[in-house]
Amino acid sequence: MTDTAEGRVPLLAVEQLTMRFGGLSAIDDLSFIAYRDEITAIIGPNGAGKTTVFNCLTGFYKPSAGRLAMNVNGEIQLLERIEGFRIARQARVARTFQNIRLFAGMTVLENLIVAQHNPLMAASGFSIAGLLGLPRYRAAERAALERARYWLDKLGLTERADRLAGVLPYGAQRRLEIARALCTGPALLCLDEPAAGLNQRESAELNSLLLAIRAEEGIGILLIEHDMSVVMEISDHVIVLDYGRKIADGTSAEVRADPNVIKAYLGEDEVEGVLDNEGSIVTPAEAGVQGPLARACDPGFPPSRE
Repeated sequence: MTDTAEGRVPLLAVEQLTMRFGGLSAIDDLSFIAYRDEITAIIGPNGAGKTTVFNCLTGFYKPSAGRLAMNVNGEIQLLERIEGFRIARQARVARTFQNIRLFAGMTVLENLIVAQHNPLMAASGFSIAGLLGLPRYRAAERAALERARYWLDKLGLTERADRLAGVLPYGAQRRLEIARALCTGPALLCLDEPAAGLNQRESAELNSLLLAIRAEEGIGILLIEHDMSVVMEISDHVIVLDYGRKIADGTSAEVRADPNVIKAYLGEDEVEGVLDNEGSIVTPAEAGVQGPLARACDPGFPPSRE
């Protein structure tokens, strides 16, 4: 895995990923690169295979074929060869889910401490040092609390630290789930529809949060999202899937002007438009698209022969 562009460091290389369920191919020969310090979005219609990609990356599924290579501090980790429960620690990949999966009966702070189970168990000697209160365990416990408080502050949850996670408002639960994933110290953060169910203000706050994480923490973010106002505003790189195959790969501007993307989302009759930042179909000129594509999508081009 090598740098493919100046200043861009590959973090994850997906090569010819295929995932079959019996005779059905949910993912078919998918390849892409996600870069460190960038937000890479995976979009596509329902059933395109987006969550299946995440499930392969995080060990829920073993791919039928393909290579999933993570660059962890200069060392290549092949995710398809790592047991699923080891991926978060060994390859530093963390994720959230479409449906919130917090420990509802624990407090906000306890949810973040649980996320640091692996280092705490290692420091405790698998309970002995913890039971005896040995210095190395106390030091690890302090570090876990400091990390939890750091992310509580970053995500605006400090005042709710002692509240049960299950009684938080929906938007706060979404932020807590992201905070819990960040407490594992990931190099790659996989977010599965983090804006689902959020209102416009909460979506804008999510955008600011993800941009801050990218800029301040040096974490690569892989994002599945249906909210185009989120995808188009914050993504450095967008991959579009349809029926498990990649149909577009580029910047937000390139992808939203791609006729194959419009066709996948809205059908054959809508290819004379482009997606704007809100996910609506507009003319290329209205979306700021220039050049041959804009001219080709102009209803007056080519001139009528009548």
